[in-house]
Amino acid sequence: MSEHDLDVIYKQNLESSIIEYLAKEKSISNRKAMDIYYKSKLSEQIQSGAYGIENMDYKYLVEDLIENEPELFEEKE
Repeated sequence: MSEHDLDVIYKQNLESSIIEYLAKEKSISNRKAMDIYYKSKLSEQIQSGAYGIENMDYKYLVEDLIENEPELFEEKE
């Protein structure tokens, strides 16, 4: 298995942990949490490897997402 393959698997596992924890913390469905996550700047940063953010703890990343991207949690009519 190549280093690239391992990186892809690691990011997938991180994203899964983020989505599950976000759903738990906000008392929302996993589907809603997934929608929020993939619309976030955090998702873009993890995919691009910006600032080494993918090496941070998923719980910290969820708290950061909730704090810094509150517009993603606003209900739209």
